[in-house]
Amino acid sequence: MNIKPIRNDKDLRQAFKRLEEIFQAGPKTPEYDEMEILTTLIEVYENKYYPIGPASPVEAIKFRMEQQGLTPRDLEAYIGKSGRVSEILNGKRSLSLRMIKNLHDGLHIPYESLLSASA
Repeated sequence: MNIKPIRNDKDLRQAFKRLEEIFQAGPKTPEYDEMEILTTLIEVYENKYYPIGPASPVEAIKFRMEQQGLTPRDLEAYIGKSGRVSEILNGKRSLSLRMIKNLHDGLHIPYESLLSASA
């Protein structure tokens, strides 16, 4: 096992290549240990250079709608009348704290996504 820090995208590609080779390693083997270390190194590098922030509130709502096969009309119970739902989904209106709580409690959308500043 020759583990080294990932300092650039070339190192990242090499780490992914090695990870592909040992990905099916069984527990309690040197390859499994190497796989865990590589996974951690890759995650740290990607979080530093390619961070992914939380979804915007509208993206989070639309994602949940798609997951559960919901229509804008189904959101009226959490947001209010159809006009208000439309304004929210089109980004013309921000969510109120009550809407955020209702969407979290009713549709289990994470608060982190509903409170995201990228609204």
